[in-house]
Amino acid sequence: MPVLSAQQIRAWDEYTMQHEPIASIDLMERAAGSCFQWLQKNHYIPKSFSVFCGKGNNGGDGLALARMLSSQECKVVVYILEFGHKGTDDFQLNLGRLHKTEADIKFIQSEEQLPTIAKDEIILDALLGSGLNRPIEGFTSQVVDHINKCGNPIISIDIPSGLFVDRSSKGNQIVKARHTLAFQCQKPAFMVAENAAFIGQVHILDIGLHPGFLDTIQPAFQWVDKNFIDRIHKPRNAFSHKGTHGHSLLIAGSFGKMGAAILCARACLRGGTGLLTLHIPRSGLQILQIAVPEAMCDPDSNENINQSINPDLKKYSVIGAGPGIGTNKPTVELLEQVFSIYHHPMVLDADALNIIAEKDLIQKIPKGSVLTPHPKEFERLFGPSENDFEMIEKATKHARLHQLTIVLKGHHTFIADPAGNGYFNSTGNAGMATGGTGDVLTGLITSKLAQQYEPTPATLLAVYLHGAAGDLVASHISQESMIASDIIDHLGMIFL
Repeated sequence: MPVLSAQQIRAWDEYTMQHEPIASIDLMERAAGSCFQWLQKNHYIPKSFSVFCGKGNNGGDGLALARMLSSQECKVVVYILEFGHKGTDDFQLNLGRLHKTEADIKFIQSEEQLPTIAKDEIILDALLGSGLNRPIEGFTSQVVDHINKCGNPIISIDIPSGLFVDRSSKGNQIVKARHTLAFQCQKPAFMVAENAAFIGQVHILDIGLHPGFLDTIQPAFQWVDKNFIDRIHKPRNAFSHKGTHGHSLLIAGSFGKMGAAILCARACLRGGTGLLTLHIPRSGLQILQIAVPEAMCDPDSNENINQSINPDLKKYSVIGAGPGIGTNKPTVELLEQVFSIYHHPMVLDADALNIIAEKDLIQKIPKGSVLTPHPKEFERLFGPSENDFEMIEKATKHARLHQLTIVLKGHHTFIADPAGNGYFNSTGNAGMATGGTGDVLTGLITSKLAQQYEPTPATLLAVYLHGAAGDLVASHISQESMIASDIIDHLGMIFL
């Protein structure tokens, strides 16, 4: 399922009404019914509800849902923001239907009319929907502030009121939902860390929008889920051999940081590379030979850092560099040397990114390479961003400008490709916010590139598998106790 912009979401509604066909009021009924079913399934019925509605179609969804709840003998009080004008046609029609129920309907237009809400009541937020195009203000802002201060569980219909769908909402007054019941598809607003305090748990509800619409558009972003990955993944040929699956070279480690090299190497092997060589400081040779016996080692002449490398790199299908290498001057010169003689895509992470940023080497990176920065590393590379949406725009711009695949790591990791496309990953969890998980991802991406995947598909596959293994660890061990090695140990189960 793609991630759509606000304009595309509106267009999908229109397409459904024209091509199913279905009247807008009946589509609203379908949306409210999906919310009702979710509330029922999650044991919110019968309970008491305070439903806050604007006079747009999101408010109409709220009125229809309030009617359904009232029919199940729930205590329902509906608060409608009154600004002296009629609502949309569908809002007015649902208001008429609601008057025939036991629901208590109150019109509020001043701060003095804001209700005291009992602690056992559930607040349903249907004030403003995905069509919002400016920050809320005035009395609406006061209502949102009042709702947030009540301390009651809040469930937002489609999107928390005050939140923009596809641009930054920083500084806005926004409902802080515990659950968001979103219609049909993911929205960009749900993908970014700056909105975490408002969206709570997001639940995508199928309201039966016409699937044919998706064939008519270029989505704002792609959603990388199992269905998406199944189209990328290439099962192994029964007659393949280790040479078929590529020879990876990892430039990793320094004195005191050989763990990064081990994690990266083990992930690369678990990801399926046919052969693996590690270029490491001489002091790490015994460590690596014991910890990762499946890998070959090319020890550096320096005891503690990587400072020189055999310039004959043609035998390697791909080179991954960065985990644990440090930023010493000889290591910088080594990386510059590799850039000058190796012209195939590389995978660059950690200290390799810091070196690139410090020495402004972005133009020297081989075309098609994959960069995997976390937000701070991204800032060093491309400058500060005022918000997460600006960061995403920068990633998209620089991926196209420099012909790179950029992996902006986060909860829903964002991947920008050289063609200007953007992807959000569906897997992963907060337990993966621990040292070494980035090294694991570097090894995985390197492995997939070695196996003749193109850079962007290799990256999408690796990011998805990395997160899926993390989710498996969380289900077996917990998020709190997860360490990077656990992700490697569970990778094999994802392929089953």
